[in-house]
Amino acid sequence: MYSNYLKRVLDFALSLVALFVLSPLLIVICGLIRLKLGSPIFFKQQRPGKNEVIFEIFKFRTMTNFKDRNGNLLSDELRLTKFGEFLRSTSIDELPELINILKGDMSIVGPRPLLVKYLPLYNEIQHRRHLVKPGLTGLAQINGRNAITWERKFKYDVEYTKKITFIKDCKIVLMTVLKVVQREGISSKTSSTMDEFKGNNL
Repeated sequence: MYSNYLKRVLDFALSLVALFVLSPLLIVICGLIRLKLGSPIFFKQQRPGKNEVIFEIFKFRTMTNFKDRNGNLLSDELRLTKFGEFLRSTSIDELPELINILKGDMSIVGPRPLLVKYLPLYNEIQHRRHLVKPGLTGLAQINGRNAITWERKFKYDVEYTKKITFIKDCKIVLMTVLKVVQREGISSKTSSTMDEFKGNNL
């Protein structure tokens, strides 16, 4: 019951309230991004949602558009600014995803929506992470975030889909707040953001 109707009602109500309450902060962040990084303010990208249906995710932009002589974007490390690092470390860059939650693309709690190009790389069990809507936060985010291996991330994602309860979601949200305050697991050991998933046999 909770994982269907009630969870959606709570997602809609809480995301609507959050957007209203946080609107002054969101306006200020939009202005700072425009000033420091230019346009566009938002980063938009296609991601797979529930049942691997593709949707467009919204985030605050954290990187420049600097390119090399051949017109290719530079690495994340070179394009991620100090201001962008701050937005990521505080998870402020994720706040526009409240729009996705309001629309029904995402939930407050669930496996994080990853890149579309990863879909063919998942094994049968890992595909199960798409049995539910992706979330703003999830089990993997409170158990290491980007600092843990892909295998562990997927293990937590699939574990979440097996039994979804109101109490579990509340615990995940509370733990997420704590992790954000502590700024844990923001980067992997080898990347300023997160390592690319290259499949299970590499």
